Amino acid sequence: MSEYIFSIVLTIHVLVGLCVIGLVLMQHGKGADAGAAFGGGASGSVFGASGSANFLSRTTGILATVFFLTSLGLSYIASNRPAAPTSVMEQAVPAPTPAPAAPTPDAKPAETPPGDDSKAGAIPK
Repeated sequence: MSEYIFSIVLTIHVLVGLCVIGLVLMQHGKGADAGAAFGGGASGSVFGASGSANFLSRTTGILATVFFLTSLGLSYIASNRPAAPTSVMEQAVPAPTPAPAAPTPDAKPAETPPGDDSKAGAIPK
């Protein structure tokens, strides 16, 4: 489920980023105002003489906010993912280890034979 949400948020993030780039490129710079004062043709546009500047700047601000929120969302989703294995050996399932044999209650520890001079029996266990 997390992979599905990550893909959706990433797709929205890329599309919003491309839209922000397009809107910034469509906006006029500050030097374009002087050309419009001498009949630059901005008064005949769809948005009116100054309507396009307000519409484009407001839309750019909204899309920049959405871009910021999707960036935060992507970082949150990526930080909560489980760690991926770094090697093939980490992906392998370990073989089950046999359980040690339980000592029986009547079994006694092995004693050293009476003629043995070694100190093996003197070592505490």
